[in-house]
Amino acid sequence: MSTTQIPHYDVVVVGGGQAGLSASHYLSKRGLSHVVFEKKSAMHKWRDERWDNFCLVTPNWQCRLPDHPYDGADPHGFMVKEEILAYLDRFAAKVKAPIQENTGVTAIEREGAGFRVETQQGVVTANAVIVATSLYGAPSLPPAAAHVPSDIMQMHTADYRSAAQLPDGAVLVVGSGQSGAQIAEDLHLAGRQVHLATGNAPRCARFYRGRDVVDWLWDIGQYAITIAHDGMGKKRHDTNHYLTGRDGGRDIDLRAFALQGMKLYGRLTGCSKGQLAFEPNLARNLDEADKVYNGINALIDRHIADNSIEAPAGAPYVPLWTPDSEPTSLDLRAENVSAIVWATGFTPDFSFVRLPIFDGTGYPVQRRGVTGIPGLYMLGLPWLWTWGSGRFLGVGEDADYVVNDAAAHVARVAHSSAPLARAG
Repeated sequence: MSTTQIPHYDVVVVGGGQAGLSASHYLSKRGLSHVVFEKKSAMHKWRDERWDNFCLVTPNWQCRLPDHPYDGADPHGFMVKEEILAYLDRFAAKVKAPIQENTGVTAIEREGAGFRVETQQGVVTANAVIVATSLYGAPSLPPAAAHVPSDIMQMHTADYRSAAQLPDGAVLVVGSGQSGAQIAEDLHLAGRQVHLATGNAPRCARFYRGRDVVDWLWDIGQYAITIAHDGMGKKRHDTNHYLTGRDGGRDIDLRAFALQGMKLYGRLTGCSKGQLAFEPNLARNLDEADKVYNGINALIDRHIADNSIEAPAGAPYVPLWTPDSEPTSLDLRAENVSAIVWATGFTPDFSFVRLPIFDGTGYPVQRRGVTGIPGLYMLGLPWLWTWGSGRFLGVGEDADYVVNDAAAHVARVAHSSAPLARAG
């Protein structure tokens, strides 16, 4: 009677996005046997969950995937969706990762000195596991979504493509982070009446004193700050600043949109019988966003002064518009709202990791991707180590660090126990 041997790898990588493929790149360089399990297809979020007019928010020169820096002719521009996909396709072709697509991982458990990894296609074992699935799991919808009248179209930003897919009429966008602000602008430029429920997202200037703000912040050293610095650990949960790279890059100023006819509200609190309720905090949300905007510019001002840099003059932002009152309700039918776009983020799904590495909020406890369980790593999370973690800028450096630690762990396991048969 024959038995089927369970495949064994030095390392299993979960997730086939830029983080997982970056890990595969370094694993191959170190000669470690590995497999990448991807629930859907490689880079599917970039391909399938971005709107038609999507573009990078940071300049192209910050695209620094492992051995694959930006290779186009416009380093200070902002790649649009098709250019991003082409850049990622070229990266994937270089990596040649041993990826198994359409293979979701259903369980990761300890087995001896290593791990047992259950997938939709079977079981494998490994000496180490790198979880590179990010925090952007399933689209998150607030309770109010369940009470919206059935004749009003609802979609999450992951499903939004363009104004053309929505029925005629006004559109409510809920959430003013990067995606919500940019989609509100996309609909506004398409000529739609937009209602925008704001939140606590900060904003940032696109250009200031003659340069892209990102360039200034790079020179100042903001991208070198790590969560090891005092008070930086909270950054893991911060909302990204809203601005855009569209049409060469510009600010997103919600006050300017209001002057142009967009209707703004505070935070959405509920829905009943076609009536939406909002917290009366619109003015505070706008003021706090502008405070961050001016604070970043003031940091640049100090850098210019301290280093005697010649640059055009700058000045604090002065509000173009302030609300006369705080709107606390919206009658969907009276305002002819035919669709709602929920820019309310995502819910991470680490349920397959059946090991005690999570805090009380479900966030993985780790130090630059290294968890408290030897051989188990996280990769691709926002602020895993720096501002660039999880993005094209810093994910490669994080992957290199994680793989270095994983290689040392695999070597320790090999010296402390009888070697298991390798796959392939």
